[in-house]
Amino acid sequence: MDDWDLPRPFLLRVAPEPADIDGLDHTNNAVYLRWCEQAGWAHSEALGLSIADYRRLDRAMAIHRGEYDYLLPTQLGDALELATWLLPGDGRLRMERRFQLRRLRDGATVLRGRWQLVCIEISSGQARRMPPEFCAAYLPAAVTLTT
Repeated sequence: MDDWDLPRPFLLRVAPEPADIDGLDHTNNAVYLRWCEQAGWAHSEALGLSIADYRRLDRAMAIHRGEYDYLLPTQLGDALELATWLLPGDGRLRMERRFQLRRLRDGATVLRGRWQLVCIEISSGQARRMPPEFCAAYLPAAVTLTT
């Protein structure tokens, strides 16, 4: 399955657990948000930046806005693959992270998501320029959209 929305995805395999299923026998929407957070952190760590690095640098890429399109339900037993990408933003303060969740058995996209990220100083919560370590890790991995 390489028909992703964007090239070079970072992939995370996920599957709903019994506790993830809601009263409609579908995966609860909050679970998708948790998976997106897990994929974002896993991707960041794969690029060389962990939560310990964020704390050491007193900087973080915080979600300013999140958008999710829930396209199809998933159910207990569905094997899923969550792709995530970084987009470069302005290279100073802002970046974007995108998500696409697909069901493995049929390749159907069940969710698309997008985060608008802003770099903050953890100690104050104020927006601050990305430190060189963020630029060095994140910008080379970012996917540039072509129109």
